Amino acid sequence: MTDITYGSGTADDPWILKTPPLSSDFQVWKDETKSPTALVVQVGKTQLSYQLRCLEDAHAMLISYGDWMLLGNADEGKPVKEGTLEHWARSASNPVGGYYGLRKGYRGRFANYVAPTMELLGLVELEHNARNNRLRAL
Repeated sequence: MTDITYGSGTADDPWILKTPPLSSDFQVWKDETKSPTALVVQVGKTQLSYQLRCLEDAHAMLISYGDWMLLGNADEGKPVKEGTLEHWARSASNPVGGYYGLRKGYRGRFANYVAPTMELLGLVELEHNARNNRLRAL
């Protein structure tokens, strides 16, 4: 697990995590006042948000998948490799029928931020290599 994981997961006391290769810090918290409820990610001055249900939906998908899955991290609008977590998070066949990201232009990088959050919550095992990281359901 990443070595920085303090906070309670609220806007006033966010979790502070590292990206999968352990190269950058970011803050994340749950915002249950938004509709739909959101998982908010703060990276420097940039804020991204994803539907909060992504945590449970991705966990269920990974349980069904039953093996290691590549993260496939990419910005919105960039191509993603099929069979990766990032591809699933944008796919019309996922439970929300497309992007989990809530803000156009900032809907990518799902695997980069949601995977470490899932690791913190004990939902997945996540690799922390320089490249080509994978995760699997616990």
